[in-house]
Amino acid sequence: MALDLLPAWPAVGSLAGGAGALALAWAIREHRGRPGVDWFLGVFAAQTTWCCSYGVGLLVADPTLRAALEATMWLGVIWTGIAFLGFALEYTGRSDVVRSRLFAGIVGFGLLSSALVATNSLHGALWTRFARDPAFGVETVSYAFGPWAYLTVAVETVLVASAVFLLVDTLLSYGPLYRRESAAVALSSLPPGFALVAWTLQLGPVPQLQLAPLMFVPHMVLDAYAFNRAEMFDRNPTTSRAAERTAIDDLRDPIVALALDRRVVRLNPAAEAVLDVDAETARDRPLADFLELPVSIGDEDPIESDGDESGVDEDAGGGSRETVRIDAASGTGTRTYAVSVSRLTDPNGTHVGYTVVLSDVTERERRRQQLEVLNRILRHNLRNDAGVVHGYGEILRDRLEDPELLRMADAIERRAGALAALGEKAGTVERLLADSDPERTDVRDLLRSIVADARERDGDATVELDVDGGGLDAAKLDDVDLDADGDWTTRVRPDALRAVVENTVENAVDHHDGEGVERDDGGTWVRASLRREGDPDDPDGDARFVLAVEDDGPGIPDHEVEAVESGRETALEHGSGLGLWVVAWGAAAVGADVEYADREPRGTRVTVSIPVVEAE
Repeated sequence: MALDLLPAWPAVGSLAGGAGALALAWAIREHRGRPGVDWFLGVFAAQTTWCCSYGVGLLVADPTLRAALEATMWLGVIWTGIAFLGFALEYTGRSDVVRSRLFAGIVGFGLLSSALVATNSLHGALWTRFARDPAFGVETVSYAFGPWAYLTVAVETVLVASAVFLLVDTLLSYGPLYRRESAAVALSSLPPGFALVAWTLQLGPVPQLQLAPLMFVPHMVLDAYAFNRAEMFDRNPTTSRAAERTAIDDLRDPIVALALDRRVVRLNPAAEAVLDVDAETARDRPLADFLELPVSIGDEDPIESDGDESGVDEDAGGGSRETVRIDAASGTGTRTYAVSVSRLTDPNGTHVGYTVVLSDVTERERRRQQLEVLNRILRHNLRNDAGVVHGYGEILRDRLEDPELLRMADAIERRAGALAALGEKAGTVERLLADSDPERTDVRDLLRSIVADARERDGDATVELDVDGGGLDAAKLDDVDLDADGDWTTRVRPDALRAVVENTVENAVDHHDGEGVERDDGGTWVRASLRREGDPDDPDGDARFVLAVEDDGPGIPDHEVEAVESGRETALEHGSGLGLWVVAWGAAAVGADVEYADREPRGTRVTVSIPVVEAE
């Protein structure tokens, strides 16, 4: 046989396995303190004890010393599995399990087994009938396994299998990031593991020969690959798992993870504070014990989250946000929270539970309520008072004959009308701040209606309309088939889009000073043009409707445009009205872009770029 060319090859192979373990321990010593390294050093210590005790024992004929070396080999068997599980737990970011009572019980089993090995001669729990049984020129021995020996091998097999499972789970969960390291270390445990089970079950032609120590040679090769080439301890899954935990635990929003049966799986610290319950008490209890949600949680009606949390199924279905009021445990009063419920999925996309996020919207709701009340009071009083002033202005204008007094009465009437219009714009702002659902809206039809209203409101104004270069005049729109030349619809909030288009056209008409250049008499002139850009059928394209409103009026003061573009008004930069703000807020609500530019030789050009949205 080829093996006969190498005398005592079982002993040589066993000692080679021990030497490889020592070499790898030496190689990773500089990484001590990093997740899993200390436990892996323990694995190598146990493997060295296992391989070297067995290898030296194969060369020793003295019965007493041979039995002592066999007992030492069993200590290596016992602690290899325990240390390997400790490594897998810590390396994959589960160091909290290492500090748990469960793992303490596993260590306790190892200590008890070690004590039984040391005192086996008194009770025979691990082996009996120990006898010399040479094979292949080495001092192999045979003995009858006791019940604790079988239990020890079974437990160690389960521990190693659990560690392999953790590493494989990491491979599947984090994809290619830790694939080579985890795969190499997981595979390395298989050869010695199978050899140990075969020896315990007395399988093979030479059952008294244990091949597990020899199988540590390929084991070391795979581990060496993970350490050196794949830089195992320079990057490990602990970072990813810690990032996931930190991303949840450090959030100020309360977050509750629920199982499929709506029982609490996890709370972040913010949720513990808001619900006034600690995570251990809440775990495995229904969420309804601590919080009555205004929404139902189930497969048929999940409420989708706006967020970007890892593990959340953002395509789980449609839904809406509701609010719930919770009495603060700190005694600071009642707080209002927006409730967002999302389906929780594993990396394979399997639905495994739900995530409930509570966003504190107390201040937002208070501001909304204050704005709503203030808006309604101002609008009501402004409308009534402006109506009274406008009426008296008309009476005075009809009864007065003095030109100077007539001029003053006319100014009163015009100012009253402007105040009434301001109240109407305030109402538009209130509607923009409210939530409403997008609908399919025909932009061309909307523009036609707004231009027609502008012409009717100011019969002396010239308001032209040009759609897609066709020179479509507002006065002739009723006779035109609007569906004849393509789709002009987009899915947006119709109230917001109307506010944008209406105020853009109205501003051009209302603020004209009668000194224009397009008409011979200098009267009001406005042109609204609409065109399409991009291909709406191209999913990767950027299809848009572009509305341009031009006038030959005095132009918009720079400070008013700057105030709107900067997003705030100051004492030095303030707009004369709400028109530009309504355009800005409405554009934000529909995702449109607005640009203001001077028009030559006189006037302003306002360009509104409206996205074409097809999906629900």
